Amino acid sequence: METIAMPAINLAVVMPEILLSCIAMVLLLVNVFVPGNNKAYLGYLSIIGLAVTAASVVNGWGPSVSAFNGAVVQDNFATFFKIIFLVSAGLAVLISDKYMAQEECNQGELYPLILFATVGMMLMAAGTDMMVIFLGLELLSICLYVLAGFNRASVKSNEAGLKYFLLGAFSTGFLLYGMALTYGATGSTKIQAISAFVMGNPSVASNPLFVVGMLLIATGFSFKIAAAPFHMWTPDVYQGAPTPVTAFMSAGPKAAGFAAFLRVMIFAFPMLKAEWGQLLWILAVLTMTVGNIIALSQDNVKRMLAYSSIAHAGYALVGFTATNAEGAAGILFYMLSYAFMNIGAFAVVVLIGKKGESNGNVQDLAGFGHKKPLLAAILSIFLLSLAGMPPTAGFIGKFYLFSAAIKSGYLWLAIIGVLNSAASLYYYLRVMVFMYMKDPTEEFDWAGATPAIALCLLLSVGATLALGVVPGTVLALAQKAVLF
Repeated sequence: METIAMPAINLAVVMPEILLSCIAMVLLLVNVFVPGNNKAYLGYLSIIGLAVTAASVVNGWGPSVSAFNGAVVQDNFATFFKIIFLVSAGLAVLISDKYMAQEECNQGELYPLILFATVGMMLMAAGTDMMVIFLGLELLSICLYVLAGFNRASVKSNEAGLKYFLLGAFSTGFLLYGMALTYGATGSTKIQAISAFVMGNPSVASNPLFVVGMLLIATGFSFKIAAAPFHMWTPDVYQGAPTPVTAFMSAGPKAAGFAAFLRVMIFAFPMLKAEWGQLLWILAVLTMTVGNIIALSQDNVKRMLAYSSIAHAGYALVGFTATNAEGAAGILFYMLSYAFMNIGAFAVVVLIGKKGESNGNVQDLAGFGHKKPLLAAILSIFLLSLAGMPPTAGFIGKFYLFSAAIKSGYLWLAIIGVLNSAASLYYYLRVMVFMYMKDPTEEFDWAGATPAIALCLLLSVGATLALGVVPGTVLALAQKAVLF
């Protein structure tokens, strides 16, 4: 009788994912059996769970260890990205309770869904088998479909959930079909095995099956990171989804997309580096330019931040195009910085918006700087960082991304990036002009900050300034985490 060889199983490699999954399931049970409409305690339990998981993740920093027959790996690259995911989830949880209570949709399932989505992102970063990356992506996507439509009483939220589901499923089809073609050309779904096969059989690089597979995989990931021209779902979904969910989607899942995109393209398709490098060059220019140009005409703050998030994906693609250690480290640093500055900006949007998300336009911020000077100053710091102004994290991140491009010979790409960054300054400064230089047209009852939102703002503004003034330690960690 033929025996089935069991692969080497090392649960320590996936212990953070197991831990966070167990915490999410416990929260689901707590939500069912503990009565009451106040769900704030679930948020605080989620924060504790995320902190415990972060400690487990940090414990894995060091030499690479693989498990499950090479399907997942615990390396510094995955560890750095997992910290970004946990930070994004934690900040989103901190700003959720007040918003959800205000919108009367404070259902306890919100917090386990965020935690399960984080588990999916962690699997995407740690996966070295395309099937594991796909499973992580699906776990993330299913949670995000529900989260985008979480406010069932809002037509816009329902529309966001449906649009994201339809377009997300469409893009998943591209990704899965590309993986299937790659398997057909190489006989494996493992990234390392694909790379070894390509090195041993250079002729496969001209195999149409292999090339089309690579193109479809790149297309699928481009949908996930909202790169132009695959960005069409982003503004409607970001505007319609509950604001804390939008903040989470703009930072964590985008970083997860880049983590999987980087690992797959660099290791599975090294022979086609020249081809996908040209593809990324075009994607970077399109993404930066389209995102910024459309953001210039937006009056709604959430929609403006949605289009600006498209532009920020373009900046990260500049570092990706460089395909060197500086570019990869720049992406890691920029994704962490972006999580703090963008979720921080959304936290202020939560405080500004009233029920039904009124006060959501730039014009509604007239006089805000005089009525709430501290909050306006904090929002100004986030906006200046998003624009790439010193001494903020956004400036350092863009500096390293553009420097990496110049080092790889993409001088014109760096110049286009700088010009786009300068153009973005207009719509960020426009918000500040209304806050400080315009008189209010009507009286608004601005919302007060809860301790949770105050903590989110404190952490975000502190990190945005610290990463801009003393970025050395985090940059050194990012450089140690890169793959090449």
